[in-house]
Amino acid sequence: MLIASNAQAQDLFVGEASQDSAYNVYEFTPGGVPSGFGDVAIPSGFAFNSAGNLFVSGLLLGNIYEFTPGGVRSTFASGLNNPIGLAFNSAGNLFEADGGGNIYEFTPGGVQSTFAPGLSPEALAFNSSGDLFEADDSGNIYEFTPGGVRSTFASGLNHPLGLAFNSSGDLFVSDYYSGNIYEFTPGGVQSTFASGLSGPNGLAFNSAGDLFVANFTGGSITEFTPGGVQSTFASGLASDGPTVLAFQGESLPVPEPSALGLLAVGMFGITLLRRHQR
Repeated sequence: MLIASNAQAQDLFVGEASQDSAYNVYEFTPGGVPSGFGDVAIPSGFAFNSAGNLFVSGLLLGNIYEFTPGGVRSTFASGLNNPIGLAFNSAGNLFEADGGGNIYEFTPGGVQSTFAPGLSPEALAFNSSGDLFEADDSGNIYEFTPGGVRSTFASGLNHPLGLAFNSSGDLFVSDYYSGNIYEFTPGGVQSTFASGLSGPNGLAFNSAGDLFVANFTGGSITEFTPGGVQSTFASGLASDGPTVLAFQGESLPVPEPSALGLLAVGMFGITLLRRHQR
């Protein structure tokens, strides 16, 4: 299950990896009431552009779809190798973490190029400087300058699957096997924000600065206040489990106090399916 939220209405968009119903992309009100929004063959990544259109990567067919706010679907890109994570930069270009080991960049018109090769990418997020952060299956977090120069921001993690920046520029990372959420300062100082979660995957902040966590094995979505107070936003979700979260932003890919632009993707269930397909 994938999750994203519309920053204007603060509705939560949820994608289920299963295909057991007519819809597998749902919209949740802030109170938790769901409605069907659209259908994608095994959705594996969400990202909103500055116009409020939702982009969804479909693992099964290797496509990226674009949905208008009204739910009208079109195909933005096709022929990809198990597309997973999605994120927009401030110029409106879409970046995609591909199961083939590359990060691809797409112009708004759909022109594709390779931004970075030779990776095992799971999740993507931009900071306020325009650097791209990538959660890698190797247990590392890599940082890329806009020109593509790579450095290692963090290492030694136990399967990082979700990335999200708060309004202060701190990076939050979901660590699947440890069940922890780690917080990194811009300088790379690590601390544990939350622990004891059930397969944490996607992360996203709402406009109030609350952190939402998708618990894959727990089938729930957990909400944390900025002070770390925990509550359950949704539970009893599909057996496939919720995976990634993303909030719609305005023109920037990084949240600010008045308009969050958090794009975080990453999915353990999709990773398992991807490996099974190899």
